[in-house]
Amino acid sequence: IFVHQKMLLWINLKVYYQEKDPLFWNTWAQHTLKNALTLQKLNQNTAKNLILFLGDGMGIPTVTAARILKGQLSGQSGEETQLEMDKFPFVALSKTYNTNAQVADSAGTATAYLCGVKANEGTVGVSAAAVRSQCNTTQGNEVTSILKWAKEAGKSVGIVTTTRVNHATPSAAYAHCVDRDWFSDGEMPAEAVQAGCKDIARQLFENIPNIDVIMGGGRKYMFPKNQSDVEYPGDKKHFGTRKDGRNLVEEWTNRMKNKKAQYVWNKRELLSVNPNNVDYILGLFEPGDLPYNLERNTETDPSLTEMVEVAIKILRKNPRGFYLLVEGGRIDHGHHEGKAKQALHEAVEMDRAIGRAGLITSIYDTMTVVTADHSHMFNFGGYTPRGNTIFGLAPMLSDVDQKPFTAILYGNGPGFKVINGLRENVSTLDYQGTNYQAQSAVPLRMETHGGEDVAVFAKGPMAHLLHGVHEQNYIPHVMAYAACIGQNRDHCMSSGGASSLSPALPLISLYM
Repeated sequence: IFVHQKMLLWINLKVYYQEKDPLFWNTWAQHTLKNALTLQKLNQNTAKNLILFLGDGMGIPTVTAARILKGQLSGQSGEETQLEMDKFPFVALSKTYNTNAQVADSAGTATAYLCGVKANEGTVGVSAAAVRSQCNTTQGNEVTSILKWAKEAGKSVGIVTTTRVNHATPSAAYAHCVDRDWFSDGEMPAEAVQAGCKDIARQLFENIPNIDVIMGGGRKYMFPKNQSDVEYPGDKKHFGTRKDGRNLVEEWTNRMKNKKAQYVWNKRELLSVNPNNVDYILGLFEPGDLPYNLERNTETDPSLTEMVEVAIKILRKNPRGFYLLVEGGRIDHGHHEGKAKQALHEAVEMDRAIGRAGLITSIYDTMTVVTADHSHMFNFGGYTPRGNTIFGLAPMLSDVDQKPFTAILYGNGPGFKVINGLRENVSTLDYQGTNYQAQSAVPLRMETHGGEDVAVFAKGPMAHLLHGVHEQNYIPHVMAYAACIGQNRDHCMSSGGASSLSPALPLISLYM
């Protein structure tokens, strides 16, 4: 350990002295310029594979803070570190608003970046003509997703998430539901069930037959009400929730018995899977969401990186390629709880998964996009010095109440605390603790989403089409165009496997 610390100190001292020399910055900039010039030769291959990494709630301040954290975890000051997503050559901004909301939720946004259509908050896989919680507005307003377009084109398809597999983000890939909270029929109003609306868990298995890879949490929504959980048999809050008495896992297992299919519910089972012998996998690792990465039992709970690696190794066997949706879903949960440390470690883990995916795919035939559905009321500032721990204090006291404050703060949320009419003194707290709730300006039980644009990082075939500022629903149209699936394939007829750049759709302006 001592030798390692000495090495890190030497590296940091070297960087410290290098940065004082203008030659260092000029050389770095010139190297970056040479790399940028190579991008003038566009990758116009057809994308055999498509991967979308969705950091739920991963606004730009979260990306920056995660970058610093990643560097500090490896003993660097952090600011100069590169995330895997930072290495992607093309970057755009995405406008996240829902059709009825200036500040979006994860359901309406998922419909945009998966189905190509903006929608109302709280709804998944339906157009803006559908009204939240009104079952009778479902029929006729369904919209299909890029996962379905890929499946119809003969590709393998997969969903990997750290939340429930029937949560807002993944559900828009396969479900058509006017309420994101209808996880099973146990969470639905009786009148909605009677009117013929289907819960989201049921739609996972019925709407798109044979989704090749499904991994995440949400086990309890697949089992009959009051059936005990395999992992937590004595804990009633993890019992099954289904009122219809169906066992969706058993139904899936029976339906897939003549295929190379496997159901797994823990890390040991997942990592014992031989991808060459398995074509379909259903992995449900928790009754609800997966635990935060900082709290994960590394013996029993798989990491996002481990799930992604198994998923790709199964999906890539298809000669026609694959579409994979990967959600780092608990970034959002950490922020809602005001627990920045949890949120940022979730973001770093997703970046690790992005790196692993890059190692086992190729930029020549795989388009990878990294983005967020929305931002959060999270930020950091306070004129902190270089290398200041991202979870640390600002270097000065407030000139109003003469108390210290952390660099990380929330605009609203559960971290608002007043003691004897005054702001709490954070220096008396473990402000670098895993579950410390950073101070907020406005008291709320749950911190809210932010409304600013989010970043879109892209690499691989046709990645240059993600540039500038776009509506969020543009994303799946670009990915489908790159892979010659979905509604515009006229450009895919050229020889040699390369797509031409001739537009398949006329250029129109809807807002003058």
